[in-house]
Order: sequence, then structure tokens, then C-alpha cells
Amino acid sequence: MTPTVLDLGRADYGPTLELQRSMAAKRARGEIPDTLLLVEHNSVITLGRKTTPENFKPQDIEVFQVERGGDATYHGPGQLVGYPIILLADHDVRRHVWRIEEALVRTTARFGLKSERKEGHRGVWSGEKKLASVGVAVVDWVAFHGFALNVNTDLSYFELIRPCGLDPDQMTSMEKRLGGKVDLGRVKSAFVNEYDEVLSVTGPVSPLTSVSPGNIK
Repeated sequence: MTPTVLDLGRADYGPTLELQRSMAAKRARGEIPDTLLLVEHNSVITLGRKTTPENFKPQDIEVFQVERGGDATYHGPGQLVGYPIILLADHDVRRHVWRIEEALVRTTARFGLKSERKEGHRGVWSGEKKLASVGVAVVDWVAFHGFALNVNTDLSYFELIRPCGLDPDQMTSMEKRLGGKVDLGRVKSAFVNEYDEVLSVTGPVSPLTSVSPGNIK
């Protein structure tokens, strides 16, 4: 079954995090279907379970400690963030992560940008530069959290941390690799379609529905 796709537009991280947790609990109880949340966050740093002190120093920016895997990362304007809230019926977390990465690889290819996985690292890479980060959490076999694809992201914010334990200059964006601004709306639509293909689900993708975190209980 194709996931329901909800476009939150531009939203703060805190309310979106609470929305994810609420929806994951409802998915575990069978109250809602699999859902893909898409959002562009205001500037924020999140610290995953593997964050170590040397990878983050307190800054004048909102910070959240979260339950996803991975290290410190940055979210902000010009970045496409996606949170697939998916019941893992096969109990295969690695396969879930692989599907997200595969959809990202196919998405960037639509814009003439080759990307790929890198052995020993999660996420998607363009050459030796990291283009997208992936980190998930699983509770009661429901996955949430997800990915962040740098489209037109201000990469200077990554200098506040060691993103995913890497040097900040290893981060890149579609804009930087392609030499110009990229339409975020087009990237969003491309990802929805590619993710649907990767999930091998028949039928049309659910249309993007614009909502705000406060509108979902």
C-alpha cells in the first residue's frame, strides 16, 4: 500500500518531532496507515544516539537530543527532510534504510546528478562529498525519523558540528554540485515518486497534502 504523503511545508523541528512520535505510536496500534512526512525545517541541530562531545559544541542555535541513530546533523532552509513512518512488517531495518537511500539516489539522478552509497557510511554521497544523511529510530517495529537531502542548503551551518562525525567540508548540496539553485518543489515530487517505486507498490502515489503539525492529533 502506498504511504500517505503529508507535506508540512516550513515547520519548526520541535512540533514536528512530537508529531512523528505521536504518529509512530498510532501506526503501531494500527490507527493510521504508513505515512511519509515531508518538511523544510527552520535552522536546528539534532544529536543522534552516537553523538560524542567532540562532534558538537553548544552554539546559539536550537538543539534537540533525539532517539534516531547516527551522530549530530543540521537541518535548515533549502533542505528536504523526510520522515517515513512505516510499519516494518519484515522486521528488516537495514532494508528500510536501503530503500530510503535508493530513492534518494534515483531522485538526484532525475536532475542529472549522480549519487551513490559509500561503504561504511549511511546516507548518499556525490563523489567524496556527502549529499544526504539518513538516521532512523524503530519502536514496536515502526520506523520514524528519516533523511535530510541538501538541496539549496547553507552549508556553513555544518561548521557548527562534525556532521555524522565528518569534517564539515565533506558536506555538499545539489545546488553546489549542479552549479545553481534547484527547485525544491520538484525535488520533493521526484522523491515521492521514486520512493513509491522503490517500495514496489502498484497504483498512484498519494497526492501531496499541505498541513501543519498542529492540525494532526
